[in-house]
Amino acid sequence: MQRLVTLAKLFSDENRIKIVALLMKYGSLCVCEICDTLRLSQPLVSRHLRQMKEAGLIVSERRGKWMLYALAEENERFACWLDAVRAHLSELPPLVACSRYCRETNG
Repeated sequence: MQRLVTLAKLFSDENRIKIVALLMKYGSLCVCEICDTLRLSQPLVSRHLRQMKEAGLIVSERRGKWMLYALAEENERFACWLDAVRAHLSELPPLVACSRYCRETNG
């Protein structure tokens, strides 16, 4: 039962849903790309990413000085939520790349 409550809380925030949608649409992203694209503060985005990582929805990987975030490979328990998010990918704003270096080294 607690797992369901955790999942419901995870997807109860519009910003977390938008972050998941960005990761679905663009793959791995750094915090600054998420912040700039969604026009959210870095502390807020970092808190959301931490919550999603603790729940097992996303993973992180350090590449040089960049920390990249992506959806976790195994997300069966999130399948119905992710299907609902996938239906709204076209509503996302265009991606704002944080810097030329980040995209060249990671994308």
